[in-house]
Amino acid sequence: LPMFLGKLGKRTVVLDPTLDADSGQQTVATQLLDRSLGERVRKAPQFEFLPFESDGLASAHYLLVGSIARVQGAYRLNLALLDIKSGLVVAQASALARQDGVDMKPMNYYRDSPVLTKDDTVEGYLRTTSTPTGKAGDATYLGRIAAGTAISEAATLYNAGRYREALAEYRTLLATPAGNQIRVLNGIYLSSAKLGRPAEAEEAFGRLVAYGLAQKNLSVKFLFNPGSTEFWADPRLTSAYGMWLRQIARQASISRICMDIVGHSSKTGPEAVNDSLSARRASFIRQKLSAESGELASRTRTVGMGSRNNLVGSGTDDVVDAPDRRVEFTIVDCTA
Repeated sequence: LPMFLGKLGKRTVVLDPTLDADSGQQTVATQLLDRSLGERVRKAPQFEFLPFESDGLASAHYLLVGSIARVQGAYRLNLALLDIKSGLVVAQASALARQDGVDMKPMNYYRDSPVLTKDDTVEGYLRTTSTPTGKAGDATYLGRIAAGTAISEAATLYNAGRYREALAEYRTLLATPAGNQIRVLNGIYLSSAKLGRPAEAEEAFGRLVAYGLAQKNLSVKFLFNPGSTEFWADPRLTSAYGMWLRQIARQASISRICMDIVGHSSKTGPEAVNDSLSARRASFIRQKLSAESGELASRTRTVGMGSRNNLVGSGTDDVVDAPDRRVEFTIVDCTA
């Protein structure tokens, strides 16, 4: 951060909360990094640190973004400082940090999410964190930065258990052009489910699935018993799976698409076992979808990726590496 603090005069800065580059999630570690960055900026006499809210963004000179990525037994921290008016990166830095003591448990919103939230907006944010000085930040991300402040506020409400207020924020966002993104649709589903509104939650999940299929990829976190194709035994975690499968089948049938059902596993166990297990889990999901909509049997095929595409790679088999135990639905060309 010191390299950012040049002789620029008094300037205002906002921080768009940092993300885990692999999963697109906010975690305990990213929040710790946010606090550390905020403290460093506040100590610099030439900077004033503003909250990442609509008023703060409107009056800020600079936008700070950051990410944490796993690299060969360590974490790489990428930080970029952008001039808000021009969208250009005025400073960028990368550093390596040891893995010891880094807590990557996701915040409540991401822990509860049924899907991975890395759409083009989040991917654009992550690309911006490593954009070289003098280059423009990602256009999609910057074009939605105003909506990003409201999304951040809504997620804060959800994480605090204020689901009714969070739902109102997400609904207001969805009514705007920039609000049609996965974090908003996901927030409506999660908040509706927490408020005990099953019909609204299912409708929201259907929209979430339709969005993912339109983007040609949908990653859903199904939790299985270790070494098994049976869903996790705790009904508090799996009670919605029947509805998820129903909506995935319904939206896939409406779209008339063909897709690969790709199973993934955590890295616990031998590679050959994980390959077989992930393939069997993909087949299990295919059978469930075909039971909901028979036509999908001829328009789907299964692939087992084992642990080769782990996003977390911790092997903890808990909430931290839940994204590794996912099933992806990838749109492919239909063959005659």
